[in-house]
Amino acid sequence: MTTTDERRPDKGLSLIELPSDYVLLDLETTGLNPADDSIIEIGAIKVKEFDIVDTFTAFVKPPHRISPFITDLTGITNEMVQDAGSIEQVLPEFMSFVGTSLVMGHNVNFDINFLYENCVRCFGYGFRNDFVDTLRLSRKLFPEEHHHRLCDLEERFQLHNEHAHRALSDVILTNQCYDYMRRYMSEHRISIEELRSRPSRRYSHEA
Repeated sequence: MTTTDERRPDKGLSLIELPSDYVLLDLETTGLNPADDSIIEIGAIKVKEFDIVDTFTAFVKPPHRISPFITDLTGITNEMVQDAGSIEQVLPEFMSFVGTSLVMGHNVNFDINFLYENCVRCFGYGFRNDFVDTLRLSRKLFPEEHHHRLCDLEERFQLHNEHAHRALSDVILTNQCYDYMRRYMSEHRISIEELRSRPSRRYSHEA
């Protein structure tokens, strides 16, 4: 099963897959709107045959100051990004890291939309890589659960994230959650075809 975004016509597809090779990413941003807000941190790992083979992490200096709210949420201060490169400097390096890889993340559509808008501004075309959302996998795998935030999966799967809302730390946690869900499916003999056929239950109050 795939989903498309009519507002971003060349955006990659959201897939229900269990890949062994992928780039798992997370962004920290100054807000929720990819048209107006800015990326301030990028974290990513490159995975081959389920093993981490490379890592990318970088601060990005935004055009405007980081608000106290975002600093409280992420721990990222204006001083921390003061000497960082702009998105025009960091994004080409990151896109070289990603290449044509399948991308993964938790609620990764949020990150993809930020990358898409910034790719359009920097390169003249959108972010085209297909992607797998571990939030979407969790909704299908555990439809009885009301919440599927990364912090919910962390508690449910008995994992630990020492630096929540920091890009690379969230990336490592998301990868652990993905590994847990893969093992769960194997142990309970749930095929990817069965998972694709399941409805995704979403609650109106879920974050």
